[in-house]
Amino acid sequence: MKVAIIGGTGFVGCYLVNSLVEKGDSVSLLVRPGSENKVIATNQVRTVSGDIDSPDSLNSVLVDCDAVIYCVGILREATGAGITYESTQYEGVIKTLEAARHNDVQRFILMSANGVKSPGTPYQETKKRAEEALAESELDVTIFRPSVIFGDPLGRSEFATQLYHQMVRTPFPAVAFYSGLLQPAEAVFMSPVHVEDVAAAFVHALHENSTIGHIFTLAGPEILSWAEMLRRIADATGRNKVILPFPLAVMRFMAVLLDWLPAFPVTNDQLKMLREGNIASAEQVTLLIGRKPIAFTKHTLSYLG
Repeated sequence: MKVAIIGGTGFVGCYLVNSLVEKGDSVSLLVRPGSENKVIATNQVRTVSGDIDSPDSLNSVLVDCDAVIYCVGILREATGAGITYESTQYEGVIKTLEAARHNDVQRFILMSANGVKSPGTPYQETKKRAEEALAESELDVTIFRPSVIFGDPLGRSEFATQLYHQMVRTPFPAVAFYSGLLQPAEAVFMSPVHVEDVAAAFVHALHENSTIGHIFTLAGPEILSWAEMLRRIADATGRNKVILPFPLAVMRFMAVLLDWLPAFPVTNDQLKMLREGNIASAEQVTLLIGRKPIAFTKHTLSYLG
């Protein structure tokens, strides 16, 4: 099968490229100028220089393809550079949808996110609107909603690596977010899913027509608190880390004042989503990949060392 990937030089995208090449599929990548060094399996993929704002570039990368996978997403906007949730997570999908129609590409797989909704944060809303636009199209669509994704970043941005550098590696105590003051309880829970399992689910769906028209949630085998994730990262990197409880409400107040600073680690919207949690059952990913998903453990986090 000939597959175009939009976002194929990112964290999830590079694992998708490897999985598709191993499957024997032909891969076509849209590569932004200056990102050529991020291309995986350079001798085994076709590349087109351009970006999602260019209809010509999108048409070039989709020509003669049987399917397209869209896995572009951002965790934080850079409005000065024109990188926004609206442009990357909604408008980019719409432009790719138009290019798919123009090139008679019927199969479309979208990477959305667990917990998307409308109304919600701009991150959640743009993902949800993209889902709705594809669901209303005439294409054969499959949508994936992964929880937080971890795994060897291969030089890219990744959840566990960020936690390691921002909280575990520093000489200061790490913080775990709590709700309440008099009777505090942990406020943040997630179901981390390994990037290899996400890629395997995409590849399976691409070759399995029964997945058309469905939305799948991708989650790991455990529901973990923020503190437990920090402890496992510390264990994987051989560190004894003090973890202090910190009221989430206080952090949100600080974010309202300071999240305009690029150096501030989280935005107010990110904290809102953390408070909502990012948990799900591993049942669907288990069915898709035919095995138990990879857990968030000292062994599977060894790349942090």
